Amino acid sequence: MSAPVRVGRTVRPVALPGDDRRRGFGWVAGVDVLLIAAAVALAVIGTVLVWSATASRDDLTGGDPTAFLDRNGINLAIALALGAVMAATDRRWLRVWAPTLYGLAVLGLVLVLVPGVGATINGSQSWLAVGGLSLQPAELAKLGVVLMMALVFAERAEAAMRSTVRPTDVVIALAAAAVPAALILAQPDLGTMMVLIAIVLGVLALAGVGVGWLLGLVAAGVGVIAVAIATGFLHEYQLLRFEAFTDPSLDPRGAGYNTIQARVAIGNGGLWGQGLFHGTQTQAGFVPEQHTDFVFTVAGEELGLVGAAVIVVLLGVVVWRCLRIAARATDTFDRLAAGGVACWFGFQSFQNIGMSLGIMPVTGVPLPFVSYGGTALFSAAMAVGLVVAVGRRTGRIRRV
Repeated sequence: MSAPVRVGRTVRPVALPGDDRRRGFGWVAGVDVLLIAAAVALAVIGTVLVWSATASRDDLTGGDPTAFLDRNGINLAIALALGAVMAATDRRWLRVWAPTLYGLAVLGLVLVLVPGVGATINGSQSWLAVGGLSLQPAELAKLGVVLMMALVFAERAEAAMRSTVRPTDVVIALAAAAVPAALILAQPDLGTMMVLIAIVLGVLALAGVGVGWLLGLVAAGVGVIAVAIATGFLHEYQLLRFEAFTDPSLDPRGAGYNTIQARVAIGNGGLWGQGLFHGTQTQAGFVPEQHTDFVFTVAGEELGLVGAAVIVVLLGVVVWRCLRIAARATDTFDRLAAGGVACWFGFQSFQNIGMSLGIMPVTGVPLPFVSYGGTALFSAAMAVGLVVAVGRRTGRIRRV
């Protein structure tokens, strides 16, 4: 925006601190095009990788080699529309609608636990079947937690006209995150739970919470995991996955199979890869869940180190732009929302790629924008739209 200033007989616009026209590198008409371009590029690459991973798999496609290409194309079109709507929405309306989105996510998490309503896939009761489609409310819960925690800190700070964080603020924000976290843990979905913990810690750190709080929460989390293991709350296959993480050879045909096959696939790629639709491990279907959780192995085998590095760089650009927008925000809600999305994408990318390389346990989280999955792609697109909306109307943007 700009304010008119009269100079003699001429009225000239003078840029105010929030002027969207002076954004610096990567900005066009107040929109962070680098963020959008990186996210779209990842989604397009993901569509091609999913197609390659499924084209020869009649057990998945029913004999139609382009089945997943068509489905992912439709998902991508819907995601682009959702992201555009979020980006075009005034951030003040995003604050108004934050409780509604959070409530829908919690409702979905409750429904998946209802017998006969929720569906169990790969040992986790995390899905809803709606009109022939499978939806995963836990993906929406990530965005809901980011928005709700940001709203709690912003509303309480503005109401009391202060910038410091009080213990009651932290307790209320943690309570908002605890509700979906408990429901996700009940499924149980450890992968999403780990991402949620990263989001919560990231938002708290950005809000200015003391180190004591963060260390205390980490200690509490370790305690909860220890109790869950001691009491048998976790399923046996989940415990075996953690054991296989330390040594995949302990169960090479069971819990360690995914990690071993993923390493073989990535190792086959070399520098330039074996070429799309020509990966030996990929086309033979040796890597389980390769179009979803292990889609990075398709890039490693068929596009090689160079292709896999392109994906890592694009993910880094997405996280970087989210952090830049958060750093420039003058409003608490804007800063925490953009920063929370950065924590979400950053940790989830590390977790997914890490389990493909064998440096993180197999927990079943998708690679943002790349893995096949409608709900995950929709939520990620809406999160990017949220950050773009924050960037469009944030405070002064210094040049990069």
